[in-house]
Amino acid sequence: MTVRVRLRIHGHVQGVSFRYYARRQASALGLSGWVRNRPDGTVEAEAQGPEDAVNRFIGWARDGPSLASVERVEVDRVPPQDGETFRITH
Repeated sequence: MTVRVRLRIHGHVQGVSFRYYARRQASALGLSGWVRNRPDGTVEAEAQGPEDAVNRFIGWARDGPSLASVERVEVDRVPPQDGETFRITH
């Protein structure tokens, strides 16, 4: 079953290559979607794919890359969309 989630990641998550590592992790899991920095200092992402792979991506986001300090991750399910890649947006 294909699912899509929107994540809002809070903490020290900008300026630590979070978007780069999120794209790398999502690509390794075969997910599509996007990731971007938000003006409020959070990182927002949408990830779509098989439910187990999406859940693994959510688990990764709760830790983030080694330089990040994730305080919390908000997760909302959203309707699936067309798309084949995972990209960084601005």
